[in-house]
Amino acid sequence: MYPKAEILFPSPLIERLRDIRGPLWAELVDRVSGLSETDPDNLAFVLLMIRLNNCLKCYSGSYKFMRGCEACGKQNVMQFKGEDEDLVALYEQAQEDIQNYLAGKGPPPDRIII
Repeated sequence: MYPKAEILFPSPLIERLRDIRGPLWAELVDRVSGLSETDPDNLAFVLLMIRLNNCLKCYSGSYKFMRGCEACGKQNVMQFKGEDEDLVALYEQAQEDIQNYLAGKGPPPDRIII
């Protein structure tokens, strides 16, 4: 009845986000989509999408959940008000947050993207 939805943005969907922004975004998606799900750069992209999509507020029965992760992710990336450079900067912040976590500095901060 509903499209497949996960609790958090699933990394197998990353490659489906490639052609919805400009070349800088496509380059980032190409680089990350070929990595394993446990690679820190892949995890950083997933963290970016979790923040961008506000996945932590998603629940079964919500409109976002019923549409599915792919539709939600595409819509939020397309409607992001900044430039591709801004998305890449947010990705780089997520990379830093993942590196800090892996270095034992605690969980990534709860960053809200507007």
